[in-house]
Amino acid sequence: MAGGGVIVHGGSAGVSKERAKDYKGRLTPFVTMACLVAAVGGSIFGYDIGISGGVTSMDPFLEKFFPVVYRKKNFQSQNNYCKYDNQGLAAFTSSLYLAGLVASLAASPVTRKYGRRASIVCGGVSFLVGATLNAAAVNLAMLLLGRIMLGVGIGFGNQAVPLYLSEMAPAHLRGALNMMFQLATTLGIFSANMINYGTEKIKPWGWRLSLGLAAVPALLMTVGGVLLPETPNSLIEQGRADKGRRVLEKIRGTGDVDAEFQDMIEASEVANAVEHPFRNILKRRNRPQLVMAIFMPTFQILTGINSILFYAPVLFQSLGFGGNASLYSSVMTGAVLASSTLVSIATVDRWGRRALLIGGGLQMIICQVIVAIILGLKFGDDKQLSKEFSVIVVVVICLFVAAFGWSWGPLGWTVPSEIFPLETRSAGQSITVSVNLFFTFAIAQSFLSLLCSFKFGIFLFFAGWITIMTIFVYVLLPETKGVPIEEMILLWRKHWFWRRVMPPFAVAEGGAAEAESPDMRA
Repeated sequence: MAGGGVIVHGGSAGVSKERAKDYKGRLTPFVTMACLVAAVGGSIFGYDIGISGGVTSMDPFLEKFFPVVYRKKNFQSQNNYCKYDNQGLAAFTSSLYLAGLVASLAASPVTRKYGRRASIVCGGVSFLVGATLNAAAVNLAMLLLGRIMLGVGIGFGNQAVPLYLSEMAPAHLRGALNMMFQLATTLGIFSANMINYGTEKIKPWGWRLSLGLAAVPALLMTVGGVLLPETPNSLIEQGRADKGRRVLEKIRGTGDVDAEFQDMIEASEVANAVEHPFRNILKRRNRPQLVMAIFMPTFQILTGINSILFYAPVLFQSLGFGGNASLYSSVMTGAVLASSTLVSIATVDRWGRRALLIGGGLQMIICQVIVAIILGLKFGDDKQLSKEFSVIVVVVICLFVAAFGWSWGPLGWTVPSEIFPLETRSAGQSITVSVNLFFTFAIAQSFLSLLCSFKFGIFLFFAGWITIMTIFVYVLLPETKGVPIEEMILLWRKHWFWRRVMPPFAVAEGGAAEAESPDMRA
């Protein structure tokens, strides 16, 4: 590796040499508090995932907004797999994610130009508006408008919060601190399940309380965004290098931050020369990161986890559990997801990303196949699961959720947020969020129909995708554990496959002409 100068390969990341060994600092209380407050943005995402399924299984809610589904559920003889197959009901869940997809693209220039905090505040305010509209909804149009505003909040929050966490964290603890976002998401899901379990008994307005309480994490996110410091990376990118250094010294707990600060300066020089990040991200030098930004969130959703988390009460009711029993089962899955995320936080910076992703994938495949076999043999149009097999299904689904919670759940967000150079980081995160929300929308809109059509085969469908994604990680994802975020660009050139894809580079004092120059301002 070159000892100095400016990288002038087909698209410099701005970092001229590896300085990781010279990084100083420790985990300060300041960083811990900032990451905890920022991660509340994840609880908003999780709360909505958890709340939707419970609310859509409540009779007063269905009777008011979806009377056709209410009649099918309670009064008509129906295929067990098809009780809730209704596109309007699916749209209630999925509309949020379509709005989030569009909002995440709009959030990229805001995050880049005005900082990570600005997008966090925008997300919190939008979510507050959406929660208010949902709680007060008197018709379907008002309900869907509220969902769209929630989607805008999620688009901004999911775009900014993982970036904020990755940039604030010390390199050797970045994985664990970044996973605060996923931990907050799982706690949001668990809280939503607990709230649904209680509000289901409050008739006829319990559903309003469930939807309205989304304002609590939204308020915390908004206030936190106002009070939090901006990341040093973002401050330097905005041309405020002196303040960026002061923040860096404060969050690292030392004045000896020359190596890390120099990496940020070099990265920001190229970042500020790039006028069109989305155009730049398509260039050959960014091919590995772009592939990961697309496929990591795609695979995260194609595990089938959101189908279980969205529709857990609906799914368990379809499998023959009573109303209270189905909500209780979804509470169990939420608790398992939250607790399993702690395993990932404790191990990710010791065992690495690859080991967790591959191990979790294998466990999820086994669980999906077991559930498919049980349902295929013991459950159908005219058959209900026995108590014994119902217990087995819940246990296996909990094992599946646990595997997701310590692997693809947190790492599906962590890996994309830490691999991009500063020049395309906000654009890369927007692509990650947009892809995630697109597939979340697609699965949310289609799952009830797929369940009706595929029956037990839906679990084999997801098992097939998990097999593909596990092979993908084994072959194409290098280990990012302990690599400083501004030196991540150097990692791809050591990988057996990606070094063949990326363009050649040379190092020259003062910089030479580039074969594939970045899209810079004239």
